[in-house]
Amino acid sequence: MEERLTVVLGPTASGKTRLAVRLAAHWGGEILSADSRQIYKGMDIGTGKDLADYEYGGKKIPYHLIDIVKAGERYNVYRYLRDFFEAYAAVRARANVPILCGGSGMYIEAVCRGFDMPEVPENRELRKACEQLSHQALIDRLKSCGPLHNTTDTQSRKRLIRAIEIAEYSKYHGGATQDAPAYLHRPKITPRIIGLYLPVEERRARIDRRLEERLQNGMVEEAQRLMSEGLTAEDMIYYGLEYKFLALYLTGTLSFEEMKRQLQIAIHQFAKRQMTWFRGMERRGLKIHWVDAMGDDAKIVDELLNDYTSI
Repeated sequence: MEERLTVVLGPTASGKTRLAVRLAAHWGGEILSADSRQIYKGMDIGTGKDLADYEYGGKKIPYHLIDIVKAGERYNVYRYLRDFFEAYAAVRARANVPILCGGSGMYIEAVCRGFDMPEVPENRELRKACEQLSHQALIDRLKSCGPLHNTTDTQSRKRLIRAIEIAEYSKYHGGATQDAPAYLHRPKITPRIIGLYLPVEERRARIDRRLEERLQNGMVEEAQRLMSEGLTAEDMIYYGLEYKFLALYLTGTLSFEEMKRQLQIAIHQFAKRQMTWFRGMERRGLKIHWVDAMGDDAKIVDELLNDYTSI
């Protein structure tokens, strides 16, 4: 059975959640998050959960796939697809409208293009061999398996080794498992994708402003708490961006000002990579209806509601 899914995507700080919530309020919808870090409990300020945004006109909009695993756990696209389709089915069962919203391009594309992602088992022999290699040798081995889909895989040894494990498994098993998981019996999704676009200078200004606000509103303290609860510096680096640079600051590797400067640069680079991924989705056959994120939210919603059948 073929079903339509509304998708709201865009780079960080583009206002995706705000727009998706307004659409959900008009349609009687529920939000399915596509953010690879907001799944973690207790990682709030650094991931920009902004849960207060899930309310419009005095009405709380239900959201899913946020705060679903403990910080410190490893999560992947396979698990995301399983969790997404469970949540999707529940929303449909309530006769509500599911709206996928986020900036993690790999997660969004996996849903929209119907990827079959196998759960890759642990390969202890491979892990043991990889532990003997230098960081650069691990990167080289991963590159030898094919193009890098996610450059954050190269930022920590644990993540590198897991990426190699997945790539090696896919190479020899053709991306399939013997026992297909239940979620593979899923509806065929026809996505209608709305993309929020910001001029580069405005995007950079919003990122800088938001980073300053988060630093003032407890982001450092949040990272301290996570580390006091057992997350190691390596764990924090695995999550990338804010948590990586906060860990380097808290362990004395970087000064506060240097941490802030490097983090600022990293977030700008991340936003650029997001847009590159989204443009790649278009080249791979997914149509994205781009709208100007500089516009008034109410006008954007009105235009989308009027033009929705053509998206």
